[in-house]
Amino acid sequence: MEALKMIISSKELSNQEEVLQALREEGYQLTQATLSRDMKQLKVAKAASMNGKYVYVLPNETMYKRITNPRLASEMLESPGFVSINFSKNMAVIKTRPGYASAIAYNIDNSDIPEVLGTIAGDDTIFLVIKEGSQKNDVIEGLSPIIPNIW
Repeated sequence: MEALKMIISSKELSNQEEVLQALREEGYQLTQATLSRDMKQLKVAKAASMNGKYVYVLPNETMYKRITNPRLASEMLESPGFVSINFSKNMAVIKTRPGYASAIAYNIDNSDIPEVLGTIAGDDTIFLVIKEGSQKNDVIEGLSPIIPNIW
């Protein structure tokens, strides 16, 4: 299902045959019935793209967006979901690949990181509230078991 998420997030596909073809190009062999069931589980919907064509989107994409340089889903699956982290006083914003923010935020919230008070996650962004007086390096060190490539 991760490959399906990556493909839907990175390509404009308007029917299941196009999705099946994109999966075949990645080396995945699915039946139409399996694809249909997986798409239903992921709550995939159709939304109008910038050119007015209706294409598949994932449920948490509040604004219709596409990455500009699509990579193969198999390449994207090899790297973790973390993209970047930026700090401002006692807050931080973590950017992730589409669909990864809630899982990473869940792991942060369920870890005992004394510098982190809590998170709010969207589809590809995590808002982090940091305990006052905490140092940036201590926060990064606390997050490193969850996000190994954060350094």
